[in-house]
Amino acid sequence: MTALAPHLAAFLREHLPRERKASQHTCEAYAYNFQLLLCFAAKQLHVKPSQLEIEQLDAPLVLAFLTYIESERGNSARTRNARLAAINSFFRFLEYRLPSCLDQSRRVHAIPVKKTDEALIDYLNREELQALLDAPDPLTTSGVRDRAMLHLTFAAGLRVSELVTLRVDQLDAQTLTSIHVMGKGRRERVLPLWKETANALKAWLAGRPRRGDCMLFLSAAGRAMTRSGFEYILAKHVVTAAGKQPSIANKRVTPHVLRHTCAMHTLQATRDIRRVSLWLGHASVQSTEIYLRADPTEKLEALAAVAPPILQKGRFRAPDKLLAMLTAIKHSRNYAEGEPAPSVAPRAFPALDST
Repeated sequence: MTALAPHLAAFLREHLPRERKASQHTCEAYAYNFQLLLCFAAKQLHVKPSQLEIEQLDAPLVLAFLTYIESERGNSARTRNARLAAINSFFRFLEYRLPSCLDQSRRVHAIPVKKTDEALIDYLNREELQALLDAPDPLTTSGVRDRAMLHLTFAAGLRVSELVTLRVDQLDAQTLTSIHVMGKGRRERVLPLWKETANALKAWLAGRPRRGDCMLFLSAAGRAMTRSGFEYILAKHVVTAAGKQPSIANKRVTPHVLRHTCAMHTLQATRDIRRVSLWLGHASVQSTEIYLRADPTEKLEALAAVAPPILQKGRFRAPDKLLAMLTAIKHSRNYAEGEPAPSVAPRAFPALDST
């Protein structure tokens, strides 16, 4: 192998998890990103991926790779920017280990990110959400598990990564009234559970296999639930829910849509964006402002609170004597001929002392 392999291995196995304290999901995403990049570079340069040199990963090749994932793979501009961020992070890591590639690194850093559209979010209304929660069969073990996952994802506004990494010990074992969540950026939060959510979790814990992984939700094989596994389960129940609520078939329901649904329902119930931000575990309130743009209720209330100005037809009256005099002169008939101004009594001034 060339010098690229040990540096890339050190970046993924030591720098990210140990020095940067990146999560497992971040490390996996970065590894998949470089898998795509190296396969593309090897095909372009007609060599094996293990024979690629660091110097060959220059700015033109990175630009060609970004164009490829957009045109050929159909990735969005956000995904393109995420791939570029991972490549930039690797070249910043190389700057301290290989000073000779500093100019190459600067050229890669100069690649601009693409602007993205701030589209409105998708979410489910109450009827669509209830149809989805009722879709799993409560008479089967898998149906009880799916029902608990759907209830918890919506009620706590969980990301799919937060859901599949939940452990049994993160639940309040005695009363099941709260859950401890390790969120994005290692931000922890404790959330209370609704009665319906707690009942769904109790039903799942009663039938959950005793042997298996320590994670809360398990697959049919007794292993931890994966992201793709939950996406498959969700898509299956969306088809079932569409039989009761046909409108849900016109929406692209993903695990993150359940998180958006939780945020929108919380905003409509509390009218407080700060509470929504705390519930979802956002780093700042700016990340929560997307829900204000998607909720028309807030805009209608703002319009109703501000009364439109009422203008009445009338004639302007000068509030000052000087303005009244100027107005009279302007509307005088003989103003152009130089009609003399009305006489004004001379003002008496005190006599000056000639001495």
